[in-house]
Amino acid sequence: MDLKSKQKTILIAPLNWGLGHATRCIPIVKALLENNYTPIIASDGIALALLKKEFPNIQTLELPSYQIEYAKNGANFKWKLIQNGPKMVRAILEEKKTIKNWIEKYAIDGIISDNRLGVISKKVPSVFITHQLNVMTGNTTWITTKAHQYIIKKYTECWVPDLAGTLNLTGKLGHINDPNIKIKYIGPISRLEKKLVPKKYDLLVILSGPEPQRGILEHHLKKEIVQFKGNVIFIEGNIESEQKTVVKEHVTYYNFMNSTELELAFNESEMVLCRSGYTTIMDLAQLRKKAFFIPTPGQYEQEYLAKKLEKEGLAPYASQDDFRIKDIEKIKNYKGLPRLDTSVDWKALFQVFEKQ
Repeated sequence: MDLKSKQKTILIAPLNWGLGHATRCIPIVKALLENNYTPIIASDGIALALLKKEFPNIQTLELPSYQIEYAKNGANFKWKLIQNGPKMVRAILEEKKTIKNWIEKYAIDGIISDNRLGVISKKVPSVFITHQLNVMTGNTTWITTKAHQYIIKKYTECWVPDLAGTLNLTGKLGHINDPNIKIKYIGPISRLEKKLVPKKYDLLVILSGPEPQRGILEHHLKKEIVQFKGNVIFIEGNIESEQKTVVKEHVTYYNFMNSTELELAFNESEMVLCRSGYTTIMDLAQLRKKAFFIPTPGQYEQEYLAKKLEKEGLAPYASQDDFRIKDIEKIKNYKGLPRLDTSVDWKALFQVFEKQ
């Protein structure tokens, strides 16, 4: 008997909003392979480009782009998203039609959507991954949260990559009391592992997120970093066809790194300077690293997480405009991200795809 014919095919589709959604799907894709499922990866833009590099032998499909754009001025972040709302809605509707076709065409047995609102089917078990059960948007939080939870309720299950109790990373972002949503807290997940290797760098700078804010921060930090006393590895977060390396005095620049290279860079570095995106926070907790955060201007979720971690004495932060390289010294007054010792029971989680 051909055992491969018994493998179920699971479509895994992360949102293309920076790289966080894509990178946190990497351990899920690996777990699917280890548990004898056949994953198909679907996304667009840099998220799809990154996953193609990580998994060159896995089938990939392209979904419509949500065309998410950030405002140059953080204060206009929310209004820029509202302005782009009609384009997002059109993309989601097109996405739904595409998924309906793919279910038959590729014999898909289950779906894992990381914040892609149109990746769902009534024909197969559909899982939604999010750390934002409450969607913070300032004075419109109540309506964005209500809309998001309305969508989540349509899925078979909702996986939250955090812990359910008071010891957690997401705070009020990822914790609600709603019996109508089938929530499973799967614990923090990361593509990285802690390794005992000699220290090579005093500081790792890693950039991510949509343009133009990623580029604005890159420009700002490249001016600041020349004043830093120590060895620096600077990962720009530009996913391109070829990896490029440039060494300027005490700073080594990379346009991007794959997971294996990034894991080594993190482990070889004493401190980290980065955005306060949730996937990065999970990576830092896994590696028990000390970090300094610069939230994306106007992104309420990142601002909330940075303030939460500073209040808990774990990591300092500064606004993008205010940050100066001397602020890095504040790290020594904070404890650093703690590792929350959890192991994901992937076999039990994947049972949702066996209940047909």
